[in-house]
Amino acid sequence: MPVEISNIAEKDIPGAVDCIQRAFKEDPYSKFVFDTAKFSKKRNAVSLGIRCRWGMQHGIFHVAKDTDDEEGKVLGVACWLRPFKKNTPQTWKAWYGDWWLWVEQVKMNLWHGRGGLIVKRYWIWKEAQTKAQSEIWTAEDGMYFCNIVTVVPEAQGQGIGKLLFKAVTDQADREGKLCYLESSRAVPNMAIYEKMGFKLDKEMLLEDQGDAVKLYCMTREPVQV
Repeated sequence: MPVEISNIAEKDIPGAVDCIQRAFKEDPYSKFVFDTAKFSKKRNAVSLGIRCRWGMQHGIFHVAKDTDDEEGKVLGVACWLRPFKKNTPQTWKAWYGDWWLWVEQVKMNLWHGRGGLIVKRYWIWKEAQTKAQSEIWTAEDGMYFCNIVTVVPEAQGQGIGKLLFKAVTDQADREGKLCYLESSRAVPNMAIYEKMGFKLDKEMLLEDQGDAVKLYCMTREPVQV
């Protein structure tokens, strides 16, 4: 199957949202931060759509497609955040992007509610993530952050995820920059990421009222080209 990695377009967003929702349906992190009995797939789709549109302008958002598929079905997605130098003032574009994202999320919550999101646990995660990243993100020139990468279940095991990674890790290698990700599964994800040069730096434990989940913070050194 010939696969092409390209920048996400507006027409790709429904397929990207479906891909993410299917891949993360049984994800340990998702089960921790969402009340499954109250989970709203519709609200979640709106939230992911907002994130996709933000990523189009302010991140590196790729989709994978079969070039022989006339319908252009999205087989995989990856969203990366670009590195930024430490102690560098935020640009106006980044400020506007953050403001736009906040406004859209407020509008979504007013219209759709929380959709089963356990707000307390979301902030437990954000606090732990901030702490972990402050300890790991020490490079002066910043790191490429793989915010999300996933492939639809029926297309997994065909190297699509590797291509999605390679599109950015090759760029990081050319620039001599590190890459970073957070995995919610030790098995099989960590072994897959290790084959692409990532190593475990820190385990992030999230706990609340007897429920717990681990996230695995991994980094990748640039390969000399």
